[in-house]
Amino acid sequence: MLLRIVSIIFPIFAIVGVGYAYARVKKPDMSFANQLNMDVFVPALVFAALAGKDFDLMANWKLALGATAVVLGSGLLAWPVAKLMKVPANTLLPPMMFNNSGNMGLPLLVLAFGEQALPLAVVLFFVENTLHYALGTWMLDHHAKLWNLWRVPVIAAAIAGLAVSLLKIELWSPLYVGIKMLGDVSIPLLLFSLGVRLTDSAAKDLRLGLVGAALCPLAGMAVAWAMVPVLGLEGMQAGMLLIFGALPPAVLNYIFAEKYKQEPERVASIVMIGNVASLGFVPLALFFALPR
Repeated sequence: MLLRIVSIIFPIFAIVGVGYAYARVKKPDMSFANQLNMDVFVPALVFAALAGKDFDLMANWKLALGATAVVLGSGLLAWPVAKLMKVPANTLLPPMMFNNSGNMGLPLLVLAFGEQALPLAVVLFFVENTLHYALGTWMLDHHAKLWNLWRVPVIAAAIAGLAVSLLKIELWSPLYVGIKMLGDVSIPLLLFSLGVRLTDSAAKDLRLGLVGAALCPLAGMAVAWAMVPVLGLEGMQAGMLLIFGALPPAVLNYIFAEKYKQEPERVASIVMIGNVASLGFVPLALFFALPR
């Protein structure tokens, strides 16, 4: 079991480490690469996964509901902690709710359960990402305009992929292969970019960072554990929801905090320390989630 866990997490953290080491030396500007990834490669990945012949929306609705419960439940569990620490709720709650289901979650779940897990991993990513752009934006700015949400490339690609799946549209095979090849670029680039991004973060609030680093995966796993029997999830779906709950805070939380001026330095501490702490929490989740 230990060897299986190491074989799963090693490629993830190795690529993140390469990105971190490269950025420490070269200090690259990743803004164009990140924009390209979020505008082209990740949407292609999402579309290909949801429009594939093996994707069945009705078979995965419980997993989507479980992911929604993990996001919302983590926020509820974090609320009293924010009150106790006298930290503004909009500083602590978003990083506890919106996890790294893209940069880390997608490759981690595929490595843990194989290529057949990619459509399910995309469902988890889609739920978290949509809630982040909708609910997360509203939490930081109650006057934000949310009706343009469909214009976010990842969400537009998911809607298109779901439409293809529901309408049983058969895509021209060379077209599908081309889209899938574009999507294959996204996962290693997400991991490399995460490593680069971590060099820009600073642990300016160590206490809050440490609390958030533990609270995010513990709350997420607790909610996931509770939802598995409630939803009747079994096998791979149950394991994937547990791992989803253990993921660290998404880097996007820092970007949102900076945009809406919601204590970005403190949020950066939570994100950075949380992603480092995932070296401990992700293997723990894998231990419980992987089939014996």
